[in-house]
Amino acid sequence: MFGAVKVNLAAFLGALWIRSLRVRFNAPDDYRPGVLGLWHQDLLASCAAFKHKNVHVLISESGDGEIFARATERLGYRVTRGSDSHGSTNVRHLLRTLKNGGFVGMALDGPHGPAHEVKPGSFWLSEASGRPLWLIGVRYGRCIRLKTWDNFIVPLPLTTIDIQIKYFFKADEKTLDKEIQP
Repeated sequence: MFGAVKVNLAAFLGALWIRSLRVRFNAPDDYRPGVLGLWHQDLLASCAAFKHKNVHVLISESGDGEIFARATERLGYRVTRGSDSHGSTNVRHLLRTLKNGGFVGMALDGPHGPAHEVKPGSFWLSEASGRPLWLIGVRYGRCIRLKTWDNFIVPLPLTTIDIQIKYFFKADEKTLDKEIQP
């Protein structure tokens, strides 16, 4: 029971922190429902950017994933737990959302990396649904970069983040341009 209280408190505080971020968007004219592909390091910023926009997200089944799943649910996300490598059947749940004209979001490099190495689930969802795969790039105001496998970025409360949305072609996988990375 004490563990559940800690998870709920952490999710509440995380959602509060995310709500404090100021978001500016830059999207192409043909931006429409599809797969929102982001890098694992940008989870917090992306969560702030798409809150209360009815996005269906795939979140790891890890302990950290539990806290993040609860925080994102507080921010209006629909959550499916799993990964594209260990929970490929869970990825298929996202397909229904895409076919119904909604957005789905997932970390392109998965829950364990390697960082900036695209896993197959996002391309599969895009191709199977006929919906575009959007690459979410983030520029941060004030932030902290953690020494983790993905160099996870924690934007400081009340900071501004710029979100740039670009169409992601499969050919881009090998030549990703990092101009929008901090």
